[in-house]
Amino acid sequence: MAISLSVVLLLGIILVVLLRGGSIKAGPAVVAVLFGFFLASTGMADDIQRFLDSIADTINSIQF
Repeated sequence: MAISLSVVLLLGIILVVLLRGGSIKAGPAVVAVLFGFFLASTGMADDIQRFLDSIADTINSIQF
């Protein structure tokens, strides 16, 4: 849960920065948000979540 919330917050901040910087307009941003929202309700959501969890576990296991 903490990882998903962190990713959502990070992506939200990136989206705001892109909107403010003019790199992305409001229309495509809305489409991207809606795409993510509807993608989360498909059967792909579990696979995507497992993939992101495995990436987070891999990053977490790196020792410096």
